[in-house]
Amino acid sequence: MPGMKSDMGGAAALLAGFEAAVELGTDGRTLHLLLCLAENAIGPGALRNDDIITGLAGLSCEINNADAEGRLVLADGVAHATAAPEPRLRGLREGEQPALVVTMATLTGAQLVATGKRHAAIVSNLESLEQAAVEAGRLSGDTCHPLPFAPELFRDEFASKIADLKNSVADRNNAQSACAASFVYEHLHPSYKGGWLHVDLAGPAWLEERGTGYGVGLLLGLLQVEGFRGKGRDVRDGGKIW
Repeated sequence: MPGMKSDMGGAAALLAGFEAAVELGTDGRTLHLLLCLAENAIGPGALRNDDIITGLAGLSCEINNADAEGRLVLADGVAHATAAPEPRLRGLREGEQPALVVTMATLTGAQLVATGKRHAAIVSNLESLEQAAVEAGRLSGDTCHPLPFAPELFRDEFASKIADLKNSVADRNNAQSACAASFVYEHLHPSYKGGWLHVDLAGPAWLEERGTGYGVGLLLGLLQVEGFRGKGRDVRDGGKIW
């Protein structure tokens, strides 16, 4: 637990990026911010290994790693964001869902092994969104690199005999970061047809026990707000992201 001051780097990046995007202008598009927070502390209310919980998506989960708490709150976050047919986000009409869901988290130490300390790892259900994120990273300096999106291949890593899934992989040698992202993806509403981008920024979020601010520029570039528009594809329209 000591030295984990930057373990909230994903929520911090989204909060600052949201504030900056609102200040710079969103071209009339509506943005929603959900902060998925968990206090990783010892206490009588803490989850323990072998506990079984049921998330907002209705899936039961056997806790086999109490330190993999971030994906649990992210799972509830994407379930909240894509709830249907009655949306939970304010301003959405019945049957309406957001066109784009972005999750950011210092989710796995394995991200550093996969893409290093300077590039975040990204996973997306749309190739066009994946490419847009890479371009936004190059434009903003918040560089990132794609990992495999293959939920059908990673699902067995979370198999449980007594619940719908476990919260941590069975084989730590099988693309841990991509698997963790897949766990979050499984909690999107089954009817969701929009884009989903997950950013694992465990490495670039901190430097010598200090937060770097990584992720703010990436988000602004992805949203194509004023001052963060490249000369390439406009992600607001190209690729049908928005």
